[in-house]
Amino acid sequence: MNTPQSWQDEVISVDSHIQLHSVHERFVDPLFELILRNKDWLQQSMNWPQFVNAREDTVKTVQGNYLLHHRNITKMFMILSKSKLVGVVSFNLIEPTNKAAYIGYWLDEAAQGKGILSRSLNAMMMKYAREGLVRRFVIKCIVTNTASNQVARRNGFTLEGRLREAEFLNGEYHDQNIYGRIIDASQANKAE
Repeated sequence: MNTPQSWQDEVISVDSHIQLHSVHERFVDPLFELILRNKDWLQQSMNWPQFVNAREDTVKTVQGNYLLHHRNITKMFMILSKSKLVGVVSFNLIEPTNKAAYIGYWLDEAAQGKGILSRSLNAMMMKYAREGLVRRFVIKCIVTNTASNQVARRNGFTLEGRLREAEFLNGEYHDQNIYGRIIDASQANKAE
């Protein structure tokens, strides 16, 4: 039975330097500090950073995501590189009937350009494809977010279309690109 007493931390080993740790309250302080350090940069392509103003904002987010993670509604992982928190990769929503997951991610500006995000994203997708929880992976990002669009293309996603004025950010509506990738369990097992 899936009860809070039975919940275990999940760890995905990406490689010898990178691990993904499921969301947990022990990450509140380093996560809050990382968000504050990257807030201006994050706000260029995401709306939520403007609402993180106090440690308590991060506590509430972590607690909520902990429950959702263990109920398989979402999955949120802290990206640790050489044991240091450098970002987050998540399934912001999992549709169980469709076995579809909507992906979100962000990385410390200083940690970019090293392949950390791509390797983390791939390891997470393969784990949940192997387990049969997800087979269709979706990334939506505003068209002007060059880095996020490149992450999708580099990781085998296909541009499926553009959603007009689909995201409100910094006082205006932006078009979003929608990317998809399908990985069934047999493909994920072959990739091991």
